[in-house]
Amino acid sequence: MSKRIFTEEQIKKLLKNKHVDNCSNKSITYNKAFKIQAVARYYEDGYNPGMIFEEADFDISVIGINTPRDSLQRWRKTYREKGTHFLGLELRGKHNKGGRPKINGLSDTDRIKRLEIENAYLKAENDFLVKLRAAKKR
Repeated sequence: MSKRIFTEEQIKKLLKNKHVDNCSNKSITYNKAFKIQAVARYYEDGYNPGMIFEEADFDISVIGINTPRDSLQRWRKTYREKGTHFLGLELRGKHNKGGRPKINGLSDTDRIKRLEIENAYLKAENDFLVKLRAAKKR
């Protein structure tokens, strides 16, 4: 993630670009049509990322010199692995990694099984702590 911060003037200028859906002080959300067009220009016409973004009226000094390369690299990977449909989906912050497991909507048997596992874990943890305290006293 880059450390660039957009000013209010830069955000206003970026939002005027027809290829931008949204812009905050830290990120730019490009629209689906631009992503598809950029990937097509890269593969079919042989344009490099900088040329594609300059042709789309982006100021490279504002968005960052590495942004075109990095963005197009992500879009090409998405296109290769999942197709054009996924280029338009906003997936930032949508991953289900970490956090507490969801217990709402579990059946009674699943909830009981979960509680039994949790109980066994807590008993093992208590046994470990008892042994640890006994070893410290020696």
